[in-house]
Amino acid sequence: MASQMAILARTRSLAKTLNANPTFFKTITTFSFLSQEPQLAAEPTQPAAPEVPLPPNPTSYPENWRTPPSSAASAQSLLPLGFLQQSPSFQIQSLSQDLDSQGLLNVFADWMTSQKWTQMKQLFELWIRSLDKNGKPNKPDVSSYNHYLRANLMSGASPAEMLDLVASMEDHGVEPNTASFNLVLKAMHGGKESEAAEKLLQRMLQTGNVAPPDDESYNIVVSLLLQSHRVDAALKYIDLTLKSGYMVSMQVFKDCVQGCVNTGRLDSLVSIIDKCKSMDQNKALCPPWNLCNYIADVALQADNSKLAVHALKFMANWIARGEQSRPAVYLSVDEGLLLSALATAGRTSSSTLVDASWAILLRSLRQKKVPNPESYLAKISALASLGELERAFITLREFETTYANSSKEVEEELFSPFTSLYPLVVACSKTGFETLDLVYFQLESLSRADPPYKSVAALNCIVLGCANIWDLDRAYQTFEAISSTFGLTPDIHSYNALMHAFGKLKKTSEAARVFEHLVSLGVRPNAMSYSLLVDAHLINRDPKAALSVIKEMVNSGFEPSKETLKKVKRRCMREMDYESDDLVEDFAKRFNLRMDGEARRNRLFELNYSTGYA
Repeated sequence: MASQMAILARTRSLAKTLNANPTFFKTITTFSFLSQEPQLAAEPTQPAAPEVPLPPNPTSYPENWRTPPSSAASAQSLLPLGFLQQSPSFQIQSLSQDLDSQGLLNVFADWMTSQKWTQMKQLFELWIRSLDKNGKPNKPDVSSYNHYLRANLMSGASPAEMLDLVASMEDHGVEPNTASFNLVLKAMHGGKESEAAEKLLQRMLQTGNVAPPDDESYNIVVSLLLQSHRVDAALKYIDLTLKSGYMVSMQVFKDCVQGCVNTGRLDSLVSIIDKCKSMDQNKALCPPWNLCNYIADVALQADNSKLAVHALKFMANWIARGEQSRPAVYLSVDEGLLLSALATAGRTSSSTLVDASWAILLRSLRQKKVPNPESYLAKISALASLGELERAFITLREFETTYANSSKEVEEELFSPFTSLYPLVVACSKTGFETLDLVYFQLESLSRADPPYKSVAALNCIVLGCANIWDLDRAYQTFEAISSTFGLTPDIHSYNALMHAFGKLKKTSEAARVFEHLVSLGVRPNAMSYSLLVDAHLINRDPKAALSVIKEMVNSGFEPSKETLKKVKRRCMREMDYESDDLVEDFAKRFNLRMDGEARRNRLFELNYSTGYA
């Protein structure tokens, strides 16, 4: 192959050398790459062909995809020639003579989209007076007649006129169905005729299976009754709706909730919500967010725990919907409302309300903030009222963990068994030493758990509970166990609880020794310490010693409470110690306390109970 290429190249070079005019030299080859020399195109020897014009503009065509055929053109293909040039009345008359029953329904369906209600009425009235292709009068069915009723409804027919039209259906051999009566009910709803709508609904119920009411019938009548402030009748038909298994519309449910709340029918509302929750088709009903808050507020004021639980569940649904939406909407329930719910749960002994309130509170805070101390204390109080002491102490443990780094003054106020934790003390001592021992042994076992739980506040509740049942031995043993068994250091509340136990049994000297002991240990007494020591002296009928303690209390920077001064004044009057009574009055004036309300007590004390007046 290489030899052949070489021979061809030599032959071409020789031919160019011998030929003086290389223009007429052409080579025949099948190799396109051999001709590498640029050449200019030869001038055309023939005249240029005439320019071919473009095809005509497509818009000049009779039909094009950019410009679809006009409605007139399409109508001419379906309607007789010259039909659209006729007057509207003549068109309707012509249609009434040409359409059969199915064609009439098709025309009605077309005209309903364009809301040609007047033409529909005229066409139907002419059509029923016309003859069909067999020469017999046109006979309407219930569907076409319902279209005629709807046209009259949308044209503003009164309820009386609608009733007359329904009555005339029998003249044409047509039995009205549920949709026919629903159109009449809509006319009554527009005319605010609640009594007539109720009677018509009762008539539908009496017809049996011919034209029974459906969910639309009930919703129309209930909505009309609620607008007329006939809540009792509306509740009756809502109950009938739910028993029949029909769906309640959202607007009717909202109006029902609003009407029941405004009229104070909370128990009836709870019953309706329970029935809706038990049905698949109505369990998704939920009032608006603001109405949920209003329901919860009214329920808490009325101490209706069941309705409050439903309101909180509705709020939980709204919170979940907001978190799932895009963009997310974060709804939160006011903590004050949930605090009231916890208090209501304690008063009504509702464990469900406690759980619902606390769950929604944590979800509203979204781990960005801890609950306030008042919320923890309200939950502890509610659980203590329910007798669920184990859960109450678990909540106390969470409370202590959350506010472990608070200041000493705040801790004394938050974990005082005399004030904030007193409901837990009452619950522990409610059934006597049995409950106190049970709680103590549970705390003792928790102290050996992993991780261990040791709480001075919980043990203080037991000490004070023992004092409340006049059991000094258990109170003293529990006080000693704080350091010996649990390895903790008693705080000021521990000493105060022990002083209270001694004081209730008139062991004033022992109570005073406890006071001196805590002072010697460097524990600073608080106002409660002085008040308990005053009470111990008053139980022993020693107002002068009580006043000396008050003086020491004032010198330490504390102010005696009005209740403490009233106790001292009462004891002074009974002991006829008027000098001490004057000192009490001086303290009251010094701290701007009005010592009123003792006049009736003094009269009762000064009565002569001898038998001479008998």
